[in-house]
Amino acid sequence: MRKLSDLQAIISTEVNQLTFPAYPAELYEPIKYILSLGGKRMRPALLLMACDLFGGDVQKAISPALAIEIFHNFTLMHDDIMDNAPLRRGNVTVHERWNKNVGILSGDVMLIEGYKLMMHVDEHLLRPILNIFNDTAVGVCEGQQLDMEFETRNDVGIDEYINMIRLKTAVVLGGALKIGAIIGGATSNDADLIHTFGEQLGIAFQLQDDILDIYGNPEKFGKLVGGDIISNKKTFLLLKALELADQSQAKELNKWLTNSNADPKEKVAAVTELYNQLQIRHYAEEAMQTYADKAFTALDAINLPDEHKQYLRDFADGLMVREN
Repeated sequence: MRKLSDLQAIISTEVNQLTFPAYPAELYEPIKYILSLGGKRMRPALLLMACDLFGGDVQKAISPALAIEIFHNFTLMHDDIMDNAPLRRGNVTVHERWNKNVGILSGDVMLIEGYKLMMHVDEHLLRPILNIFNDTAVGVCEGQQLDMEFETRNDVGIDEYINMIRLKTAVVLGGALKIGAIIGGATSNDADLIHTFGEQLGIAFQLQDDILDIYGNPEKFGKLVGGDIISNKKTFLLLKALELADQSQAKELNKWLTNSNADPKEKVAAVTELYNQLQIRHYAEEAMQTYADKAFTALDAINLPDEHKQYLRDFADGLMVREN
């Protein structure tokens, strides 16, 4: 079995070797730019890993893995425009460096380039793999739409939030693993199970991210701790707090949610204190573990040698015990 770090290195090398036309420059330069900003290359590496786990030829999975990476970066490029984000991975975002129209059009081309790469599979696998890719892509768009709608809604339920993060984040992990498994020769049942494993793990991973945003070490987290509180982002923690708060706690919480002039440090400290009173971290970690357990239940049912499943289990454990 190849290490995940080795598979990530393969993807990084292949991304660096991708070529795009020189003309028109403002269409293709932004694509090269966003792909050059790095990232963990986790999603495409998982696709290669799944292929390897089922005894497939990893070389045959490289183009589809690159398709997943290009698709992921396309969604980031368009998300940055929607969020008016100035930075991506510490660098100026595409729409800030060029403009929004360039970001939209370059993103559109990235999606098409992703499809071109995804089609580099054996003919008999083309339709099932494109069906998975289509479902994944639509899911991400649905998740982003729900995330935007949640910003202006005051009646978001925890189940709705879980579904949103499943669509926006987790379906790509599940889709990447399923595509890799199919290329590797997995049965339909095993491909479905590894998809479930990835999707449930992706939900747990996002819940872990919500927890780290409040309780992470700022030096290790790599992002502003408390950023979700400052922006009133409807995470599991906030929704659970609103559900459990008594009258006075709810009043205090809503005071901070509606105060647009609040000092950020004061707001983070006050809301975190409310979370502590309500034991929100405990509930969030409990929910995270529930979805991790669902992932492991699917993993246990996959018809793979125990050492291969242990490799996936170790990967999942490493993903859940992190500080960034």
